[in-house]
Amino acid sequence: MADTSKPRRRGGGRAGNANRRGTAAIEQMPWRLPVNTDRPTEPLGEDGVQAIHDGAMRILEEFGIEFLNEEALVLFKQAGCTVNGTNVRMGRDWVMEMLGHAPAQFDITPRNPDKKITMGGKHILFGNVSSPPNYYDLEIGKKVSGSRAQCANLLRLTQYFNCIHFAGGYPVEPVDVHASVRHLDVVYDKMTLTDKVAHAYSLGKERVEDVMEMVKIAGGLSEEEFTSKPHMYTNINSTSPLKHDVPMIDGCLRCVRRGQAVIVTPFTLAGAMAPVTMTGAVTLSIAEAISAIALFQYVRPGAACVIGTFTSNVDMKSGAPAFGTPEYMRATQMTGQMARFYGLPMRASGVCAANVPDGQAMWETSNSLWSAVQSGANVVYHAAGWLEGGLIASPEKFVMDCEVIQMIQRYMEPQIVATTPDDIAIEAIKEVGPNGHFFGIEHTQERYEAAFYQPIVSDWRNFEAWEAAGGIWTAERAHRTFKDIIASFEDPPMDVAVKEELKSFVERRKAEGGAPTDF
Repeated sequence: MADTSKPRRRGGGRAGNANRRGTAAIEQMPWRLPVNTDRPTEPLGEDGVQAIHDGAMRILEEFGIEFLNEEALVLFKQAGCTVNGTNVRMGRDWVMEMLGHAPAQFDITPRNPDKKITMGGKHILFGNVSSPPNYYDLEIGKKVSGSRAQCANLLRLTQYFNCIHFAGGYPVEPVDVHASVRHLDVVYDKMTLTDKVAHAYSLGKERVEDVMEMVKIAGGLSEEEFTSKPHMYTNINSTSPLKHDVPMIDGCLRCVRRGQAVIVTPFTLAGAMAPVTMTGAVTLSIAEAISAIALFQYVRPGAACVIGTFTSNVDMKSGAPAFGTPEYMRATQMTGQMARFYGLPMRASGVCAANVPDGQAMWETSNSLWSAVQSGANVVYHAAGWLEGGLIASPEKFVMDCEVIQMIQRYMEPQIVATTPDDIAIEAIKEVGPNGHFFGIEHTQERYEAAFYQPIVSDWRNFEAWEAAGGIWTAERAHRTFKDIIASFEDPPMDVAVKEELKSFVERRKAEGGAPTDF
């Protein structure tokens, strides 16, 4: 990467120089919900799928899962499961009956109904980075603790990019806001700076209930309207191996009882919190996920649930998590097969272990993103902005990732593989013959503007032209694009009265103390 300590030369990157639409900083693809029409990559044969299924069922029947949430234990007893202390064993017939209630596809409608998303089927949706405690950009030049201002700028990127379909958790933890009221400030920013589907952390009843109330207020919804269909979601992780904690199960129970969506994503690292074999790690992950989803279906049959995968491996030399590895890709593909076996929508992730927005960051993230495509994933968490195994959020990486996501969306457009006579272009080939070229003919002139993908930060000029324009490296072009977007950003429309009601709610809940903390 370029030495960012030196004065930066002005150069001719596309950022800021593109044909602008309104206050847009760049030309980008329009909002759409991509449909993945490719056949999924399926590394497992039928025997392999059955082997993982049987392994997961044996875990649930013979070993059980630890549920630390007392309400969950009562519910499992009511359902006829075997509860011994915090250990819950459940029969495969009951589990499969419960999973049979789960919808294979459902919609989530945010405050702007035009940004409604569909989870399931062949849809694939991309979300922003969520939850890093640290922030890095080229202007600061080092890793720092996250702030509310940085979090807000990453939310602006989330809103700005049409290829980002939902606003996940805090795109960086605003450590400068006390944890008791952090969720109130960030969700207020999320509700006012974005109009896309939003997320609630399941970290105590106050946080979940506050977010549901703020989503209701922002959408102008009655309680009946809110509970009638999903308007938001939560995502939880199991505590691998073989454990679900108290607040995350509590948050999901609160969400499903009020009709909101949940994603259950075990974080299974092969060689550390899961077997060193990838099929073993996937088997453990499946058991942990479906144990919770079965509970949620028991509580509310038909509840909107997604099975997630976060199965990767550790670096056996250092113990650090590794992402975008061949093993990670195969685990994602195998989990896709299992999600289809159970009839559930699936969540994957766009992740990397790189520390800065460099080549390693992009090849690992590209591997992650393309494995999501190959697996038939419906929801891709952390698709833009993730660094250092989830410990750093970066706006440059966010922009660079959106380039890859846009390419994936373009790859899925049906016109690329259209086979009408005009597309096969026999007459154009005849017109040019063996001695001409296709640049100037009518067939090309009618189509050239939309014929190919147009990048937002890639620079396709040759070396001499690139050097003459300032020799700007990719991460710096992405930094300039980030700055252009923030400078031109306009908040999505919100009724003044609704905004005031949100503000009043936040002020009241702050006065009440927000959410309890240990510090």
